[in-house]
Amino acid sequence: MATIEITQENLTQNVESSDILFLDFWADWCGPCKQFAPIYEEASQKHENITFGKVDTEDQQQLAAAAGITSIPTIMGFREGVLVFSQPGALNAQQFDQVIEAVQGLDMAEVHQQVADAEKAQEENAE
Repeated sequence: MATIEITQENLTQNVESSDILFLDFWADWCGPCKQFAPIYEEASQKHENITFGKVDTEDQQQLAAAAGITSIPTIMGFREGVLVFSQPGALNAQQFDQVIEAVQGLDMAEVHQQVADAEKAQEENAE
């Protein structure tokens, strides 16, 4: 599957509808982004069951700001709608493959429980 362009308008739909979604926050002027681009594209071809999106931080400045992007490239990984990976900096192919395998191997029942526990603790602290 080829990478798709992610915008503020389609982000939520893609996060919610994709079992696994990786996002590459990039800009055309960014050298490391250009170095990482072929690695990301190759991974998207190799893993057809995963959605790979690209966010042009120049075109989608509000989205990048909302995501807290301070350095590019930044790679984010979502699984079942939960942000499970976020890291600035370009990865080599082996490192990115390891990230993909780690996200695929997550016990999502445990992750969802951790999210629920954190939300409950946050509610209790707010009271």
